[in-house]
Amino acid sequence: MSRRPNPRAELMRLAVAEEAARIMGEQGVDDFLQAKRKAAERLGVTDASILPRNTEIEAALFARRRLFAGERHAAEIASLRRSALEAMRLMADFEPRLVGPVLAGTASAHSEINLHLFSESPEAVSLQLEERGVPHDVQQRRLRFERDRLVSYPALRFVAGRQPVDAVVFPLDGIRQSPCSPVDGKPMRRASTAEVEALI
Repeated sequence: MSRRPNPRAELMRLAVAEEAARIMGEQGVDDFLQAKRKAAERLGVTDASILPRNTEIEAALFARRRLFAGERHAAEIASLRRSALEAMRLMADFEPRLVGPVLAGTASAHSEINLHLFSESPEAVSLQLEERGVPHDVQQRRLRFERDRLVSYPALRFVAGRQPVDAVVFPLDGIRQSPCSPVDGKPMRRASTAEVEALI
């Protein structure tokens, strides 16, 4: 016999999802776990079993943007995608793909642009930025491919337009398998330059 859902727990899950969406929208937080923890703390939720899934927070974020931002949000996403396109054209030699909140349409004006680049040598990407006079930092990103497999990749941070860009550099064959999305655990959606152009 299946257990009946606890209405109070369901209401609290919804409240945490909506508060996390508010935090992401107003504070420019793109990390679901960070937003979820902040929301739970603000609402006094200590039972991890009633915390919302990332997909529930994303749905609340879409609903919130439609309700409160509407046309302004659509303009912000278009602007972010234009900045992403600028960065992708700059990195054209490395088959850039747009991923994350800017592609999904959940980004805020504060969000960074997330790119995946593909090269036999991460140094070649850094060198190209240097040659074009683009200041950047080299960091590391750990991405999940299966439940228990995390892989580290170099990432370059720079600015396109006025937006920060975080570009993870994969080996050439990395274009065949996308890491897991932090939202739903499925392979991350990637968009080519032509696909981003079609979105604008």
